[in-house]
Amino acid sequence: MPAALTHIAMHVQDLDACVDFYRRYADMNIVHERPHKHGKVMWLAERGKEKDFIVVLIPGGKNKQQDDRDFSHLGFAMESRKAVDDIADRARADGILEWETREEEYPVGYYCGVRDPDGNFVEFSFGQPLGPGAEDVDF
Repeated sequence: MPAALTHIAMHVQDLDACVDFYRRYADMNIVHERPHKHGKVMWLAERGKEKDFIVVLIPGGKNKQQDDRDFSHLGFAMESRKAVDDIADRARADGILEWETREEEYPVGYYCGVRDPDGNFVEFSFGQPLGPGAEDVDF
């Protein structure tokens, strides 16, 4: 059986702020929490995908403050360009928009970038060959 990617785990400085961010911006749910020496560990997942892929947030991290030339990020597919625009508008109002909305050649599509409370970049996109809005094209 091949390996299956099931989660990404990130140490975060402010657990509550990060949980709130991923709930508000990515509509993720808390699916599990357990005690940890620095508080608690939180598992978050998209609705209906709780057994497919989760984001694990672990307290005790250091704020990352990613350099603007570092394009490491988490990526979330949105159902439309308008949904990407709505995220960008909310992030701009919250002062956390890092990449204005833009269109790039396939397979990148239409996207914006937001900085989470721990300094990680998070991309919200439409028109990539992954998730909602995926084009029916091979890579």
